[in-house]
Amino acid sequence: MPSTLDRRALDRRAFDRRHFLRAAGAGAAALGTAGALASCGNSETTEASGKREQGSGETTTLTWWDYFTLENFQPGMTALIEDIEAGVPDVRIRRRTFPFADLERQITLGAVSGDLPDIAIVDNVSMNALGGSDLLADLTERVEEWGQADQYYEGPWAGCQVDGKTLGIPNTSNCLALYYNTEILRSANVKPPTTWDELAAAAQRLTNGNRFGLAMSAIRTEEGVFQFLPFLWQTGGDLDTFATDGETALAFLDDLVAKGSLSEQCVGWTQQDVNTRFVDGRAAMQINGPWQIPTLEKAADLEWSVVALPRDKESATCLGGENWVVMASSEKQDKAWEVLEYTQRRSVLVPYLESFGNLPSRKDLADAGTWASEPAKRLFLDQLSLARPRTYGPGYPDISRDVADAEQSVLTDSAAPSAAARTAAGKIDEALERR
Repeated sequence: MPSTLDRRALDRRAFDRRHFLRAAGAGAAALGTAGALASCGNSETTEASGKREQGSGETTTLTWWDYFTLENFQPGMTALIEDIEAGVPDVRIRRRTFPFADLERQITLGAVSGDLPDIAIVDNVSMNALGGSDLLADLTERVEEWGQADQYYEGPWAGCQVDGKTLGIPNTSNCLALYYNTEILRSANVKPPTTWDELAAAAQRLTNGNRFGLAMSAIRTEEGVFQFLPFLWQTGGDLDTFATDGETALAFLDDLVAKGSLSEQCVGWTQQDVNTRFVDGRAAMQINGPWQIPTLEKAADLEWSVVALPRDKESATCLGGENWVVMASSEKQDKAWEVLEYTQRRSVLVPYLESFGNLPSRKDLADAGTWASEPAKRLFLDQLSLARPRTYGPGYPDISRDVADAEQSVLTDSAAPSAAARTAAGKIDEALERR
């Protein structure tokens, strides 16, 4: 019987281009050549010198893709790569970046063209599409040998599991909570809400003039779905009960709009738009994530705090963040795994997370960084134990669109919550069957 490493080598040789074609051919054809060229044209590559041979004692160059294109991310990413190249023997990194919306598509297109990285940092939602396509290397045996799976919060770790296999390692995590303007609530003698009833009452009482009681994103993208799903889960339901529990969640939000507590314009707001309205005093409360904290801390004369999302039958929030993945096509999986394992060391991971303003996915780092001493960050970290991943299989992109359509139709008064929920539920059930 071949050894573990020998079996992995055989698995890699068995993974040929036909697997890629079966996984991605239809999607790539729909995108077309123009889309592929546009995506490539928007990417940036950071070159590193080094030879590609592995196992010869010479330097191995790993190709790395991610979507952290903004300038404020570059110091932290540069420091991480320098740390990796100094700490992992005989490795060099060639990094390539893509806009957030293009990375998953570029990986899918690369399955056909053969242009794929060795490792990548992907949005955790991308595990739905990529995880079932044979594109990602199975890390299950390596993780078992590593022995650190139990150090991760349940939600982030579950987001890396597909069909009983570990296909990634959590990189960073975030979730949603309720920010509130402490001065406005104090003046109105309103306590931070903890239940749906309290949220509705507080939002109505805090609405005044051009200020809404609550702001949230209901835009027709994954951002809006990210913010809607906690309401669905808080009913005690899930996507497979959308006809009933989806109606309850949609009706609650519809009532907030009908009473003027939530602007109907939220159907066009991104999460950044929501935060801008909160900072400007046009919203007394907002649903948002920890990535907004640096902006809030810089806002002059703004007093704010944050609490967990109000509950209905259950408490719930939605898990965001990224995962590390290794490509199944890579001939350098052993060295790629060394890199992934190295990035999870406390001395490497804590500075990286702090530079990005993100939270750890590991429980054993709960008291290691700024999140341990800053109350707002600590609140988000504590909520990770409740955060649910959006792991619904390859049909999730269609599900996301159906949920977004339902919310849009209700909040724009185009359909009643019951009708919108029933329509969406039929499509969602079909998509869930693809799991």
